[in-house]
Amino acid sequence: MSEEELAQVLAVKRAHEKDLMQKPNVVGVGVGMRSRGGQFTGEPAIVVSVSRKVPRNHLAPQDVIPSELDGVPVDVQAIGFLRVL
Repeated sequence: MSEEELAQVLAVKRAHEKDLMQKPNVVGVGVGMRSRGGQFTGEPAIVVSVSRKVPRNHLAPQDVIPSELDGVPVDVQAIGFLRVL
């Protein structure tokens, strides 16, 4: 990822992080590489970590995580719950 791409993705993350963190099951928002079918694509993305994935049709429209924000792909990854030990 070039420095320019990273700067763009970070700016979009900062602009949307607060709203994303308000959605059900969201436990974190970061920047990384998009994953499809368990394989990294090499495409920079905003990574939204959720405790568990929920089918889109079981979510209220305002709770759906978009697949793209300001032209940057969004990758939702289920990671479970985070704990501080």
